[in-house]
Amino acid sequence: MATIPGSKANANARPAVATRQAAQEEAAALRALDKPLLESKRTGLLMAAVMGITICQFLDMTIANVALPHMRTALGASPDTITWVLTSFIIAGVLVLPLTGWLADRFGSRNMFLAASLLFVVSSMLCGAATSLGQMVVFRAIQGAASAFIGPMSQTAMFDINKPSKQSQAMSIWGIVVMIGPISGPFIGGFLTDTLNWRWVFYVNLPIGIPALVVLWWLLPSRAIVHRQLDVLGAVLLAVALGSLQLMLDRGQDNDWFQATETWVELLIALSALWMFVVHTLSVKHPLFEGAMVRNANFLGGLGFMVILGVTNVGLSSVLPTLYQNLFGYSVMQTGLLMAPRGVGVLTMMFVTNRLMGKIDSRVLIAAGYSIAAYSLYMMTSWSLDMDWHQMAISGFVQGLGLGLVFVPVNLVAFSTLDPHYRTDGTTLMTLFRNLGSSFGISAIVAQLSTNMQTSHQDVGSSITSFNVPAMDPASSAAMLGEVGTAALQMLDGEVSRQAAMIAYLDNFKMMAWVVLLVVPLTFVVKKPPPMFSKPDVHPE
Repeated sequence: MATIPGSKANANARPAVATRQAAQEEAAALRALDKPLLESKRTGLLMAAVMGITICQFLDMTIANVALPHMRTALGASPDTITWVLTSFIIAGVLVLPLTGWLADRFGSRNMFLAASLLFVVSSMLCGAATSLGQMVVFRAIQGAASAFIGPMSQTAMFDINKPSKQSQAMSIWGIVVMIGPISGPFIGGFLTDTLNWRWVFYVNLPIGIPALVVLWWLLPSRAIVHRQLDVLGAVLLAVALGSLQLMLDRGQDNDWFQATETWVELLIALSALWMFVVHTLSVKHPLFEGAMVRNANFLGGLGFMVILGVTNVGLSSVLPTLYQNLFGYSVMQTGLLMAPRGVGVLTMMFVTNRLMGKIDSRVLIAAGYSIAAYSLYMMTSWSLDMDWHQMAISGFVQGLGLGLVFVPVNLVAFSTLDPHYRTDGTTLMTLFRNLGSSFGISAIVAQLSTNMQTSHQDVGSSITSFNVPAMDPASSAAMLGEVGTAALQMLDGEVSRQAAMIAYLDNFKMMAWVVLLVVPLTFVVKKPPPMFSKPDVHPE
């Protein structure tokens, strides 16, 4: 068999230029022989380096959230402007993410991954050293752009350097970081802020990222460079659509959603640009994402499943800390410990799933995982303000089992019928849809919580009258007791608000349980992955 361009162990060699057809033929031959697309001298060490930089990237999605109050004081920002530290990171990532596949083909996957990793480490250092809000926003935008490239490039690398029979194991390892990183971010960020300084929220990337970068430079092989025309208009239209949509989701709650003109403008821009992008993509010869990808039923199904995964994992894990701290009075450290059972469940089921792949239909695993996740949400609908931490830990662990069972089969189903030369574009879209699911999930949950809290407050408050509290009339008693009575009424209103908030959370859990449960039958719409993908029929001697 001919030498594979870019597959030599010498990672510093410039990758050869290849055609799509040649790359596809070589990938098919390697797949039949159960060989990796790219050979590496020390695959285990290389995987550790890929995971190292990926851990930093996924932690940074949520690690800075809890440090915002400390950053606001140090940078002299207002409560409204400090949120741009988060918004700039998200928007920059959304704008550049669709270009990942083209840049990797044009400059080589090795060069692209190394450049993104170096930029991420440097920008993390600059964020930690920032002395003004303007500097922080610029450095966070650079960090967000680099982070957007790392996600799909790391997943592509894990596929490429592992032979097909080991790819489920590789996805299990990669999935652990993807699922646990966003959950652990707030806890780690709170711990670093309380014990050291808010700047260590960013500096923590350096002792992990720098050694990982050195190993990547030493061992990372490269795919062949492919001459590929960039669809500039398509890229601009998609960037405008995604940027406007993300801005609407990020600022919608503060703007009271569709009561504000800004929200309507952002929505109209997003829909118009998206419509123009679709029409343009269908009419050009070389679109940003090739038609063979978006017509693949399994890949489209994987994108849909990834949206739901983003909602249930990142969306829910973003609001649970608020519930634990504000309603149950747990500290940041205690909240982190209460979130840990979800991570333990994910970790446990990832290893179990790796054993099950190839023995049980992947679609059955996905359906079972979503069913378990829905059941855990149903368990959460029975929570009350006077319960202890045991129920939270148990439901969190069960939910982690469900989500851990879903992640690997979803990725393998999505890529099982997709040609390997589409992997970078494919992982880019998977990352994009997972991020969109997370953003939609957070916005929908927060908006529903706000609405339900107001409604529940009225319902609960209306029951506090002299008719159902026969021992006293709250209003007249407060008037007679003066300041003490006013303070008592405020305490009563606070308890009403607390009860209303709990009811709102329970309603949200119930809504999410139904959404996840409705996905279960859809898992059997996709095709069963070919057996060779998980367990090759041909093995090299």
